[in-house]
Amino acid sequence: MSSKILIVEDESDIVELLAYNLRQAGFETEAVFNGADALQRAIENPPELILLDLLLPEIDGLEVCRLLKRDPHTETIPIIMLTAKGEEIDRIVGLELGADDYITKPFSPREVVLRVRAVLRRTSNGQSTAGSQLRVAGLTIDMDKHQVHSEEGVIDLTATEFKMLSLLAGSPGRVFSRSVLMDAVWGQEYYGLDRTIDTHISRLRRKLGDFGDLIETVHGVGYRFKG
Repeated sequence: MSSKILIVEDESDIVELLAYNLRQAGFETEAVFNGADALQRAIENPPELILLDLLLPEIDGLEVCRLLKRDPHTETIPIIMLTAKGEEIDRIVGLELGADDYITKPFSPREVVLRVRAVLRRTSNGQSTAGSQLRVAGLTIDMDKHQVHSEEGVIDLTATEFKMLSLLAGSPGRVFSRSVLMDAVWGQEYYGLDRTIDTHISRLRRKLGDFGDLIETVHGVGYRFKG
């Protein structure tokens, strides 16, 4: 069964371009043209992934992302943001809110298809049931349930954050460069910047609370989990 992609974009020509190329790649597509409809459609008929423009009528893309990631019914839906080149701050904010990736306009249709496939593969792998439990430094990382527990309860992480934590905690003491983390978490098709990794690590540390200090920065290299 093909994955359904929800396109949230108010420019009809961009919608047509995205929909055509995604359908050619074997995906199903649906489109809405404002933020309010995006929220309604994501709740009523959740897609496998959302392509979300930031500049939308009624409710902007950042607010849509925030609301979707706050709602337990939609928080696991991966989101790829569509942004203009000059919106770097918005891209960083979007990643902090839980977006999984971003694509800058103008974009190539081939890049969009590659990014969609990479994010879907990553989130699918993150929810694999063929796993086990990893207990380290007061945390329990449950690969089967895709959950992280501490003594205080469940720590809610996105698929990206969970995969990143599992990778670091699975090899305590090992230093992972930013490029290695990008390849492991997003795949080699990803063309992001180093600050993307830094943004996700920062958000992961905040969610881990007191456990956030377990992720150490190795200046000029990358990150490691305290062994």
